[in-house]
Amino acid sequence: MKAKKINDYLYEIPKTGNMKVPVKIFASDKLIKAIEDDGALQQGINVASSFEGIQKASFMMSDAHKGYGFPIGGVAAFDKEKGIITPGGIGFDINCGVRMLATNLNKEEVTPKMKILLDKLFELVPCGVGSESKIRLTDDELDDVLVNGSKFAAKKGYGTQEDVTHAEEEGSMKGCDPKTVSMKAKGRGRRQLGTLGAGNHFLEVQVVDEIYDEETAKTFGINKKGQVVIMIHCGSRGLGHQVCSDYIRKFEDEYPKIIESLPEKDLIYAPFNSRLGQDYYSAMIGSANYAWANRHVIAHFVRQGFKEVFGEKTELRTIYDVAHNIAKLEKHIVDGVEKELIVHRKGATRAFPPGRTELPKNYVGVGQPVILPGSMGTASYLLKGAEKAMELSFGSTAHGAGRSMGRFAAMKKYSSEQVISELEKNNILIRSASKKGIVEEAPGAYKDIDEVVRVSDKAGIAELVARVRPLGVIKG
Repeated sequence: MKAKKINDYLYEIPKTGNMKVPVKIFASDKLIKAIEDDGALQQGINVASSFEGIQKASFMMSDAHKGYGFPIGGVAAFDKEKGIITPGGIGFDINCGVRMLATNLNKEEVTPKMKILLDKLFELVPCGVGSESKIRLTDDELDDVLVNGSKFAAKKGYGTQEDVTHAEEEGSMKGCDPKTVSMKAKGRGRRQLGTLGAGNHFLEVQVVDEIYDEETAKTFGINKKGQVVIMIHCGSRGLGHQVCSDYIRKFEDEYPKIIESLPEKDLIYAPFNSRLGQDYYSAMIGSANYAWANRHVIAHFVRQGFKEVFGEKTELRTIYDVAHNIAKLEKHIVDGVEKELIVHRKGATRAFPPGRTELPKNYVGVGQPVILPGSMGTASYLLKGAEKAMELSFGSTAHGAGRSMGRFAAMKKYSSEQVISELEKNNILIRSASKKGIVEEAPGAYKDIDEVVRVSDKAGIAELVARVRPLGVIKG
């Protein structure tokens, strides 16, 4: 099925057949064809057709591509009382997200020591498949992480209170009962706090090369071109993956008739207010808190590494930390009435505008920082939430470049030597735990981040603040 063009930045599949709502796709002429061709559009239609209590539309962001259940880049909100919760609308890597930090260093200071810096960060932050932390958590401590997230880490001496307050939900979403997280999931998470993992996770040292909104940039801590910043992209590691697997099986066992009614079983769900729905929501919150604590601890070690290389006067301040794979209770206006909804964002970023009380006090006047990473060979962007996003997309936008090629296809097309050589030509150094990780994440396997961001900006769901480019990359 082809999407109907509404304007230069919005397409739609009208409500037809079994669809309960239309599908709305934020895209340009350049991006829509890929979304239609890879099966993501059909997944968006499946979301519009499968769930009770869905509100307004099944949304797809400009980085959308085929995923598990929902498309990656999919957003859907459900009535709290009549709606559902589905792991396919959140993802396996619960609260995969990005933390961005601003330094008081510039490119000229950092570039000569980039190799030393990457070696130090690679030493301090374990990465790769199955990587383990030096931190050992007791049973009580792990439960504390699940309940309190970043606040646990700060209490233990990692990072600062400012790191806590400059994160979505202050890095600590309320509502987890640790008993809803299986012992197997806890076992996988016990030795992984403060680790990067593999896949598309990265730690990137970057330089600011363009500022679009000077006032907002300064509020966020970006003061000039040439300033060095850091992005940390990772999630809840094995713990979150196990929670997702556990509850998919539980949902399938509990609701076989629901599976029969679905266009694909990956959309299995539970009524949000059911016992099982609430247990999964609790376990998802615990996984999200683990992810915030994970990025918080990694940031602590990044700060340590920078100080070892550049001296104790080196400052690293958290700009913000955003979640990508999560479901949250939020208040939104639907048909002129404020309603509490369970908003699923899968590969999508919250983009709240100025005035929202959920934001850190010093950001209320400008809006939420929105962090959109590109690939390891291209630009990444810092944006801010826009007023129109609340009406147009439940306060959501894209989460990054989005894949244009699967990992298997990338392995066939590229070699690690080819990717490393191309990065070096662009003065980008890389450290990785595996050659496979380098090839799977080749820049050519991703969509055009400039176009993805342009659509978000022009559609009015997130506004440009600054552009950054990589100097050094650590991959799993």
